[in-house]
Amino acid sequence: MDISFIEKFAPMYAKAALLTIWVALAGILLSIVVGLLCALVKYYKIKGLQHLVGSYIELSRNTPLLIQLFFLYFALPNLGIKLSSLQCCVIGLTFLGGSYMEETFRSALESVGKTQIESAMSIALTRAQTMRYVILPQALSVSIPGFCANVMFLIKETSVFSIVAVADLMYVAKDLIGLYYKTDEALLMLAISYFVLLLPITVLSYFAERRLRYAQFANN
Repeated sequence: MDISFIEKFAPMYAKAALLTIWVALAGILLSIVVGLLCALVKYYKIKGLQHLVGSYIELSRNTPLLIQLFFLYFALPNLGIKLSSLQCCVIGLTFLGGSYMEETFRSALESVGKTQIESAMSIALTRAQTMRYVILPQALSVSIPGFCANVMFLIKETSVFSIVAVADLMYVAKDLIGLYYKTDEALLMLAISYFVLLLPITVLSYFAERRLRYAQFANN
């Protein structure tokens, strides 16, 4: 193991990690918006949109992110739509993540008991007020474990961004391996980088789940 090599190129991984975080953050935030909107469409069974959302979810979840990025980066320019590498990554991550977030949010919305909804309606709350004050607060707390799992999944999916020339962590690792043939050192730094990125989310997810279980136990 060449320690001097690791010390020399560690800053490159730190820089690539920052880029990975920013792209992942943008994709995850947009995934939350897309997922919540799709979940509301499915929850309320809005005609017309329900089948459209269902088709989007099936297409998104049954095609790899790699193929989606290939389509965005290589196929769309033939149709006159040219996107930058970063735009392709954010759109691709949003397209994939939105379908997973939808499943999490929809399951959480459906977990709220009908008796609570009927009670809210009986005190003259509107449909929008019932959603805002009764359904959403409970659904969001229930969705925390699944939401955290989706966030970790999407961050790990960023490892394919290098295919469209984004200088992320995987891109740096492949570049160093090709230039210096230091496979062990490059992959070790790559593994450590993803571990450092994902560990805080794992810890936060653990404490959030414990707090949720405690709250449910206290309510019972």
